[in-house]
Amino acid sequence: MQASELKIAGVFEFTPRTFPDDRGVFVAPFQSAVFEAAVGHPLRLGQTNHSVSRRGTIRGVHFSDVPPSQSKYVYCPRGALLDVVVDIRVGSPTFGQCDSVVLSADACNAMYLPEGLGHAMIALEDDTTMTYLCSTGYNPGAEHGINPLDPALELPWPSDLEFVLSDKDRDAPTLAEAASTGLLPRYEDCLALYESLKA
Repeated sequence: MQASELKIAGVFEFTPRTFPDDRGVFVAPFQSAVFEAAVGHPLRLGQTNHSVSRRGTIRGVHFSDVPPSQSKYVYCPRGALLDVVVDIRVGSPTFGQCDSVVLSADACNAMYLPEGLGHAMIALEDDTTMTYLCSTGYNPGAEHGINPLDPALELPWPSDLEFVLSDKDRDAPTLAEAASTGLLPRYEDCLALYESLKA
């Protein structure tokens, strides 16, 4: 398995080796030794989530309060999706920037994003399945969103797709609105949390 850090520090793409034969294919989308060597600490597991989406479905941008927040290890066992991470940590040198990776069942690759970052995806095919390992369980009082169509974010949504969003995501505040109300995580709090995970 190969690990590659993206332009937002702490975000990684993991690409495993696949083993096809006449029966099908075998792959290990998560490998703890490679993960720990890249990230610097083990992956905590509090919950596993699974969603199935039709083509053009956007989920996100979602984030949660720090601490404890929620890190995610995301992969796509069926179909293909564009996975997007947004740096919403106030004070971060990459605040407001995004990065993205196409995750697919063919590549069996994965993206890891640490706590305090925003996460979104768009399904590129019908019946696309997203599976993600979360460091903490769902806490509705600590969960928030940013509008994925906020023009200031300039998220790389494909122009040839008809977008499908939940009312909650469509009505979410812009990044500027979330920042003005103090909703966004602080970079210094995130750094402190990351250090505590390595201890």
